[in-house]
Amino acid sequence: MLNTIALESLKHRRTSVMLTVLSIVISVSLLVGVEFIRGQIKQSFTRTVSGVDLIVGAPTGQLNLLLYSVFRIGNATQSIKWEQVEKLAAQPLVKWVIPIALGDSHKGFRVVGTDNRYFEHYQYAAQQPLRFARGGQFTTAYSAVVGAEAARELGYQPGDNIVISHGLGNVSFHQHDGLPFTVSGILAPTGTPVDKAVHVTLQGIEAVHQPASTPSLKKPIVNSPPTAQDTEHGHEHKHEHEHEHEQNADHLDKATTATGNAPHPKRVTSASTSHAAPPPARPESVTATLVGLTSRAAALQVQYQINQRSEVPMLAILPGMALSQLWSLMGNLEKLLLGVSGLILVASLIGLVTMLLASMRERRHEIAVLRAMGAGPLTLLWLIQFEALLVSALACGVAVTLDGVLFSVFASSLSENFGLFLSGSILTLHTGVIVALVLLATWLCSFIPAVAAYRQALHAGLSNR
Repeated sequence: MLNTIALESLKHRRTSVMLTVLSIVISVSLLVGVEFIRGQIKQSFTRTVSGVDLIVGAPTGQLNLLLYSVFRIGNATQSIKWEQVEKLAAQPLVKWVIPIALGDSHKGFRVVGTDNRYFEHYQYAAQQPLRFARGGQFTTAYSAVVGAEAARELGYQPGDNIVISHGLGNVSFHQHDGLPFTVSGILAPTGTPVDKAVHVTLQGIEAVHQPASTPSLKKPIVNSPPTAQDTEHGHEHKHEHEHEHEQNADHLDKATTATGNAPHPKRVTSASTSHAAPPPARPESVTATLVGLTSRAAALQVQYQINQRSEVPMLAILPGMALSQLWSLMGNLEKLLLGVSGLILVASLIGLVTMLLASMRERRHEIAVLRAMGAGPLTLLWLIQFEALLVSALACGVAVTLDGVLFSVFASSLSENFGLFLSGSILTLHTGVIVALVLLATWLCSFIPAVAAYRQALHAGLSNR
């Protein structure tokens, strides 16, 4: 019966009750949402690159190597020789390597020199592979694959020509305009630094940095007619040239590890057909190397071998540990978010207490009747607390449901635009703890209006309204 009285009393004051519920819904949804997003942001951040067991580069700080190899922030002071990359790839515990060359830019976006292994093995979030929105992988030594955000801002499509610049500034006075690249593909959005990168081949990077005295690589490849001196050995020369061309093509396929993406016949432009002599077969050095192992359990063993036993000084880091260390430096931000949400919740609870106290004047007659019917102090106490808990529980249920619906609707947008990959349900242990703490705080706060109701004496009279 007491519960029925509480429900009827809340219905009678439905306007003020609904406003109070709305304020608590906003505060609890913010608190639950911030806590859920905080955990998801940490997971997404620590999985900016996944499936990579080691990152190998020149000796430098662990965070510095992580920043320029994964986040494209800063630049390496040293590089590692290509011979070291080959030795690393030849180790029995190494399954694959992804070489990366940095140092150039294109209209403010970082240029990443790599090969097709990058698109095959690089993963992010919960081991999601890179996907192409349009086009495909490198098809020639002068191909380029543009990230989603860079392509959107610059308006690039497969078949467009781009010119990279030396250095990292938005404006560069050293343009490599002698050797343009042709866009072969546009990556799908990932919400990671990959979206802001322009990927080109290692051979192309090496070619544009060759000295100016090097013969031009823009002349078309043509077979000159045989002279009188070549008549006798015409067939031999022809076969040698064909054999050399096949070796160059085969080497490019192996270097880029192409997976069958042939160049589109309608997208062949002057940039893709104007390069004469083949580019260098391999680069002299690279900035860093992403390494995948045959067994993740061997990561520490291989890391020790590289850091301690390598003939040439190199540094190998575990990306997961480095990302966790970097996240710990930003721990104050998440504490600030939780603090703001907590203050909002306190304000809402104060509003709940204010609403109950304000209703005491309207309920003097009701309380006097209950006292006259023999309702004791504990009964009145429970009546006020039950009303407060009912309002708070209703608000918590609505808040959690609202968060779940919103996160489901905007999950894809959060992953593509902000790199926030939501996984799991919002009904977690943290959510349960938050709801329990809100109900406990409501119960404690309800003592104030409950004591005020108890102190209302019978001399107020049954006629007081």
